[in-house]
Amino acid sequence: MTPQLETRYVFTITVRIGEVTSAGEIGTGVRRIIPIIGGEVKGEVNGNVLPFGADFQIIRPNELIELEAKYAFETDDGAVVYVENKGLRFGPVELLRKLKRGEPVDPKLIYFRTVPKFETGAEKYRWLMQNLFVASAARHADRVVIDVHQVL
Repeated sequence: MTPQLETRYVFTITVRIGEVTSAGEIGTGVRRIIPIIGGEVKGEVNGNVLPFGADFQIIRPNELIELEAKYAFETDDGAVVYVENKGLRFGPVELLRKLKRGEPVDPKLIYFRTVPKFETGAEKYRWLMQNLFVASAARHADRVVIDVHQVL
């Protein structure tokens, strides 16, 4: 018998985002680049999202959005943690279009899940590299809020 799969909430990353840049239709969807300009980390790990990096997205013709964000945060005690976060956002087309225009949408109505991966040389935070994580996220006009859960 295998161990039961469970998760445990560990922290929330709030990523502030800048203006969207679009590379246009690339044959498989629309490529968008969204700069990451700062933010914060709160929970078992605390710190600030560093003002660089971006979310590289492809919006498929059915409005399924594939996301791949790359950025870093610095913990309150000075460790730098690199984040690579891949995921999906999907929901009713009219709601996704509202989000795209920067209009508010109830996050419960949009499927937005990610798989964050962390890298750091700081011994205290090596556990971030020794575990798998999943996250539930919500997109707002100026930020993305990501609740990170450790897979036990």
